[in-house]
Amino acid sequence: MRRQKTATAYGAGRRTLRNVRIGAGGPVCDVRIASGRVSEIHPGGSAAPRSTGGPDVDLDGRTLLPGLWDAHVHIVQWAVARRRLDLAGTGSARAAARIAGERAASMGPGELLVGYGFRDGLWPDAPHKHLLDAMVPDRPVLLVSADLHSAWLNSAGLALLSRGDHPNGLLREEECLRATAQLSSVTTEMSDAWVREACAAAARRGITGILDFEYADNVTDWTRRMTTGQAVTGATATAAAADDAAGLSMPPPTPISTTAPIPVPAPVSVPIPVRVAAAVHPEHLDAAIARGLRTGVALREVPGGLLETGPLKLFTDGSLNTRTALCHDPYPGIPSGGPGEYGLAQVTPEELAAVMRRAAAHGMEPAVHAIGDRANEMALDAFEAVRCRGRIEHGQLLRPADVPRFAALDVTVGVQPTHAVDDRDVADRYWHGRTHRAFPFADLLAAGAALELGSDAPVAPLDPWRSIANAVARTDDARPAWHPEQRLSVAQALAASARGRRSVRVGDRADLVVVDVDPLTADLAVLRDMPVYGAMLAGAWTHLAA
Repeated sequence: MRRQKTATAYGAGRRTLRNVRIGAGGPVCDVRIASGRVSEIHPGGSAAPRSTGGPDVDLDGRTLLPGLWDAHVHIVQWAVARRRLDLAGTGSARAAARIAGERAASMGPGELLVGYGFRDGLWPDAPHKHLLDAMVPDRPVLLVSADLHSAWLNSAGLALLSRGDHPNGLLREEECLRATAQLSSVTTEMSDAWVREACAAAARRGITGILDFEYADNVTDWTRRMTTGQAVTGATATAAAADDAAGLSMPPPTPISTTAPIPVPAPVSVPIPVRVAAAVHPEHLDAAIARGLRTGVALREVPGGLLETGPLKLFTDGSLNTRTALCHDPYPGIPSGGPGEYGLAQVTPEELAAVMRRAAAHGMEPAVHAIGDRANEMALDAFEAVRCRGRIEHGQLLRPADVPRFAALDVTVGVQPTHAVDDRDVADRYWHGRTHRAFPFADLLAAGAALELGSDAPVAPLDPWRSIANAVARTDDARPAWHPEQRLSVAQALAASARGRRSVRVGDRADLVVVDVDPLTADLAVLRDMPVYGAMLAGAWTHLAA
């Protein structure tokens, strides 16, 4: 069956959402939608029935929120990671190798084994190709770290890269990215199908948009996905089955009413059920300039404004777990004066400013990866020199003097709250004495910075409610909050997950999410697994609970 045309799938119908709470803690209202936007808001029960347009939907007091964005995703890697061997929680290199050996025993001859999610920063032993060789001698193995900055291969995997002479099989930074791209690639058709399923799963969690930083020609890839290919619906059985197989399914919604089921229209069939901002990487900058692409401007090739050009992605440093985040203080355990004592600089300050200046001159805003405090200082210095708008991605460790510079320079900071809870132990070891200024979400907001939440999927699951809950709680286990002074309120976390939108207003795009429980009254467990009743993109349902 051919997909519906995007131009008719979105924004063409009219409908009224009745008896729905407007925003977290807001009043119960009737909301009218027309031409893809919120057209009217009336007190609950007062909107007159319409004789034409889509059917009225009684939402029985559920809460209507602005649609949620994940402001940092690597979508192809996330789509693939949903099918990879899960190594999260492994406590040693030997344990990870043993799990790989168990999976290999059930695989076909010669098939590449790909695993994801190990964190070796606290392991008592070091990853080494010989450990993997002992467990998996007869097939190539590629294990990718949770932060995407390290890849661990056995001898057979290294041979595929013509790197059989590598001393230990642990590739970091640029070598890791090249190896991952070379060995874990799949056909375009398969990759696009997996991405469609991943986006449908995201819509089921209330996502209406993503900022994709995949290491690829993203504008070209997303144009293809949004103009060709098989349609999906927000509640496809295929996508739900993929969630089940990957262990990613959410628990069933918490019942909130004993009333009869609410009649609702079926989700519309669409190629991709989310908006996308597609980041550009430096190797594609010349082509982007030649095409006249500009950050934040929708591409004409994709109807409905569903695809826009994202920022230019640049790197200053590596990551905390690999001890390559660039810091002012040395890492413990690294020999004094040795390589990597302070982390790894990916670029000089002069090179960073030069490429930012060229991009900004052509309407491309930079998004600068910076994790260590020295890297963030470098990035902010470059923004100050160039005087352009843009983003810093991660901003994990900041000197106090740099916190107010984000607002002063109009630089958005994209943060990932799940990193704060996942990396707390690694930070306590390698940033000892400095963690009071690590992941300083509350300080940034208090200083006026524009904060946007993301997952960095596949580093963390593409689930906005997990990010929101971790921003609010600063813990995801039985331990007390880690630096509770940096917690966000629920209202702040919701706004940072919705591109700053705090409620639903007349004139807004009808990119909306309906949840069963008001987030302001939900306890932490419900907030983390928030039951999402429906998601809407430009007035069309992309997901509705069964």
